[in-house]
Amino acid sequence: MKRARDVIGLPVFCVQTGKQVGIAKDLLLGDAWHLEAVLLETKSWFASPSCIMWKDVIALGDDAITIANEEVISRMEDEGEAFTSLLNGDRKLKGMPVLTVNGQQLGIVDDVYLDPNKGKKVIGYELTEGFISDLKEGRKWLPLPETVTVGEDAIIVPVHCNDTLEESYIPIEE
Repeated sequence: MKRARDVIGLPVFCVQTGKQVGIAKDLLLGDAWHLEAVLLETKSWFASPSCIMWKDVIALGDDAITIANEEVISRMEDEGEAFTSLLNGDRKLKGMPVLTVNGQQLGIVDDVYLDPNKGKKVIGYELTEGFISDLKEGRKWLPLPETVTVGEDAIIVPVHCNDTLEESYIPIEE
């Protein structure tokens, strides 16, 4: 089980040549909370952003992401902007409040957890209530509910999510 922050910053290596072709800058999510692409850091201010579609990732390891060859790297303009990102852009998850349908705020998204199956799907959120609360009580973990609405200003979840909110989450090492 990995947190998204453990993936961001990993080098991306081409298996065919052994060359490092980039560094993961952000994760891009599609509908149904599936990881769709890895956004790569740009080499200069004026370079257009590039990404690797998740279907082209061979492995997500503890120390690197591997791809078959450099041909799988594409420009963001080619892939469209239908993605939700974790850290950057207009549709980013980090910092969004999570509210129940009845208006109770459960916390603010600080990170997401990826499933152990090559990290393809988000399985939950790490929520914060602020620095002092994190120190006193720790962060909370919310398993991904069956219905979620990602709006412009908040993530809306069912009322019962307040009951599934856990005080702490310790990832199971596999």
